[in-house]
Amino acid sequence: MSGDHASSVASNGGPNLAPIRDQIDALDREIVRLLNERARLGIRVGQAKAGAGLPIHDPEREDDVLRRVREANDGPIPDDELLALYGRIIALTRQLEGPSPAEPPTG
Repeated sequence: MSGDHASSVASNGGPNLAPIRDQIDALDREIVRLLNERARLGIRVGQAKAGAGLPIHDPEREDDVLRRVREANDGPIPDDELLALYGRIIALTRQLEGPSPAEPPTG
């Protein structure tokens, strides 16, 4: 194998990785789409809560979401890592839903 070909194969992962990487790229696009869809629903939840005079933070609901995530996980991602990711998703969604009662609206 020539040096140029060997370095080209090493830099792009070789011919067998391309289809797998294409699948990963497609999944990444789908994950981004789903996360944004989830965020839009979170905004709607925040609007409904505001209309009903309910607080944005609902620890019981968040615990339920994390419990369902743990139950749905069949690996290979460890539960604690997946729950950490979801904790961040929940925190971001809460921010998008609106200010917490301790934070006055800005603007």
